[in-house]
Amino acid sequence: MHGQFVWYELTTPDVDAAKKFYPRFTGWGTQQFDNDYTMFTTGGVPIAGLFRLDEDMRQQGVPPNWMPYVEADDIDATAAKATSLGGRVTHGPADIPGTGRFAVLQDPQGAMFGIYKSTNPGGAWDGTNIVGRFSWHELMTTDSAKAFEFYRALFGWDKNGGMDMGGGQMYDMYGKGDKMYGGMFNRPPEMAGMPPFWLVYIHVPDVGKAVSTAVKAGARVQRPQMDIPGGSIAILGDPQGAGFALHHANAQVPATTPAAKTAATKSAARRPAARKAAPVKTARTGTNRGAKVAAKTSSRTKPKVATRSKTTSKTTGKAKAGAKSARKSTTRAKAQPAAKRATKQRSRPTSSRATSSRASVRRGRPARAKKR
Repeated sequence: MHGQFVWYELTTPDVDAAKKFYPRFTGWGTQQFDNDYTMFTTGGVPIAGLFRLDEDMRQQGVPPNWMPYVEADDIDATAAKATSLGGRVTHGPADIPGTGRFAVLQDPQGAMFGIYKSTNPGGAWDGTNIVGRFSWHELMTTDSAKAFEFYRALFGWDKNGGMDMGGGQMYDMYGKGDKMYGGMFNRPPEMAGMPPFWLVYIHVPDVGKAVSTAVKAGARVQRPQMDIPGGSIAILGDPQGAGFALHHANAQVPATTPAAKTAATKSAARRPAARKAAPVKTARTGTNRGAKVAAKTSSRTKPKVATRSKTTSKTTGKAKAGAKSARKSTTRAKAQPAAKRATKQRSRPTSSRATSSRASVRRGRPARAKKR
């Protein structure tokens, strides 16, 4: 459905390592699409893709990172509307032959994200917590009020909750009706100059166990586990430096296995040709600021489990202090790449050959174009 998150993509310098790392604590499976693109699956259903961050991208300042895609009824119309609202198209619109159409956009404040429409619709995330899927999408921006209006006009998102973070700073939740998709907040003073960015959360059975497993596998904790009303969260950087967050809700819904796999499933997940949104620098260097930022908000955001209560607000306030430092370091790194990435996109449009080589998406999941 228009406005629902539908696909996620990891750009990493070591695909083989990433393929082994994430399944250890997420329960994901992997499915090879071709020599250049691999899909992560849950219950046999592709939910994300990963491909190699090559030297050319590195030279453009693109670090390891995750980027989300939002489903759109009409890619061209949505891209045009984004432009009319002050956003920018950094890649596309373009077709993924036999699969769908996509584009990569930048909102008026500078955060990058993708839009996608599959020829086999279905499977987009509706805001329900499900183990094995992504469960929260967080935006740090320079003007949350204007950012929300942009996304509201583009995707029909509703503002469905909010909490006072203290110091005059608010954390606003958004989604569709009573289904929450994520939160937005203004960049704090200590992070002045850091470009806006998105951070995604993965829903796991147990955050504590997942963090322990991830750390043993080489991850760095950017924000230690924190309990929030109805669940728990933590922010990490993977061994290659991509930032991500973990979440669990007290009431869990297990992933489901599809009754049958179709040819569309296999072809279903090749990546969009876009360069990723402001991700995080190498976690090992301690510069995974994007994740740290999310940490601050994550504590008071997550989820759909107690968003409007005073208790949430109070808990969030306490969490804020610890998250600040973590967040401060990740954001800078995460923010920088966005602009550079956009530049790369403008300078390297996808050729028809690259476009045709871009594969499918499973029921709405994009896929990045092959490097030529």
